[in-house]
Amino acid sequence: MGVGKVCWGVGMIVEPPQQTGLHILTRYAPLHCWAWVWILAGLVTFTSAWLWFGRDRWGFVAASVPPALWAFAYGWAGLFDHYGRGLWIFVWYMTSHCGVIWCASRVPPESGSSDLPGPVVEGRPG
Repeated sequence: MGVGKVCWGVGMIVEPPQQTGLHILTRYAPLHCWAWVWILAGLVTFTSAWLWFGRDRWGFVAASVPPALWAFAYGWAGLFDHYGRGLWIFVWYMTSHCGVIWCASRVPPESGSSDLPGPVVEGRPG
């Protein structure tokens, strides 16, 4: 997941996408600066993937930040900037990115392992 975010950010620097729907973000910084948010979040996510379960929470937070920013930018554009497609992109980012990341953060690594006695409970320890 982290490598994908880094690649997405680098892609925005190498060949910037259209800025339609991202005006709320580009009001504060150019798109190549926002690309670095994806890159840095990807590096934190990748690094956190090698930590023990329960200590990797900052990786999941970092993985959620860029898609959440993009989702809300598109949602804002859909509601207030007459960019109707923005609402659909908002739903897509919130479900296929943020939702999947949240679900992945809740699954212990030993779930699905057939050699463990007893049920595995969803959630973080402690």
